[in-house]
Amino acid sequence: MRIDKYLWCVRYYKTRNMVTEACKKNHVTVNGLVAKPSKEVFPTDKITFRKDQITQIITVLDIPENRVSAKLVDIYRRNDTPAEAYQHLELLKLSKEHYRKNGTGRPTKKDRRDIDEFGNEIITEEED
Repeated sequence: MRIDKYLWCVRYYKTRNMVTEACKKNHVTVNGLVAKPSKEVFPTDKITFRKDQITQIITVLDIPENRVSAKLVDIYRRNDTPAEAYQHLELLKLSKEHYRKNGTGRPTKKDRRDIDEFGNEIITEEED
């Protein structure tokens, strides 16, 4: 089965076009070699690809006939991605939330005034 179809079938990407784009950008490797979208994969192949700031490593266990449900994905692949990669993603999410809470949108006029006032305080302290 083609690599683009396989990654789509085991639900790592929403569309085959997304997998094709990832392959063209050299984000997908099979057994250590950069893979084109038409690269054939077989059981025991090790696939490495970069998605959502994580380098995913999976091993092909079997080839599905077509796209499988999320419950059956583990029959066709084994996830060998280290736990540290997922912990790193959690830290990235927390650091983004620390900067600005989700859903608060753009700064208000009051936020902008507070930011300017804070900047002015720093400048006046340096001049003293």
